[in-house]
Amino acid sequence: MTAAKNSDGTVGKALDLLDQVAAIGHPVRFSDLLADSEHPKATLYRLLQTLTSQGMLSYDTDRQVYSLGVRLVKLAHAAWQQSSLAPIARPLLDALSQRVGETVHLAQLDHGQVLYVDKRNPAAPLRMFSDAGKIGPGYCTGVGKAMLAFLDDARRAQCLSQQAYHAYTAHTLTSAAALGAELDTIRREGVAFDREEHEPNIICIAAPILSGGNRVLGGLSIATSTQRYTLQTLEKFKPDLLETARRIGEQADLWQFPELQS
Repeated sequence: MTAAKNSDGTVGKALDLLDQVAAIGHPVRFSDLLADSEHPKATLYRLLQTLTSQGMLSYDTDRQVYSLGVRLVKLAHAAWQQSSLAPIARPLLDALSQRVGETVHLAQLDHGQVLYVDKRNPAAPLRMFSDAGKIGPGYCTGVGKAMLAFLDDARRAQCLSQQAYHAYTAHTLTSAAALGAELDTIRREGVAFDREEHEPNIICIAAPILSGGNRVLGGLSIATSTQRYTLQTLEKFKPDLLETARRIGEQADLWQFPELQS
């Protein structure tokens, strides 16, 4: 069952419904939405009709399925330009990816999870989970750990409570205690590593993007395969990674970049 945020009224219910359609990942029938909704049939139908008439959802009359609407694409593009680090960071990401010859990720924290806002690939990109717009776990990705490590104590504790601690691989940290100990090390050393914790054979080195006041704005990572590098040889990218993260943070300060909810 999808829990409705009753305190947010109709708007909250409509947004939850959009999240539900998006999470399914393909056009969906009314009956399937109803099976995973706590709303009565009439309420769900009314919400779908409103979202469809507003262009937030699209309805295919032949197949009788709902999918995300074009209006959402426009809003997503506007959000990408106005509320993500991507527009100001992209030239620096491209330059870094070209220099290291590996995939570079830009991410922000969203309620303790990793929101990938950009991904720049070299000539021979690797297949991996992360793409711009996807949400990934904070506790077992390099870029997630890099951001979590530099939060203040209260926000870190809140974010650690929001993690699932599912074991994706044999290397995944599966408790708040283990993660907290690693975050302390990351804060001392300035960078984080993904040791095949989210995907087999994928490793990365990551750094936080901080404001002038040391507020976490986002995270930056260089990801590669164990067939190309080891964790030890990845360390050669540390100076370039940290400098790029510093420059993005510096430009974000000039732009007065807004902070996402952690």
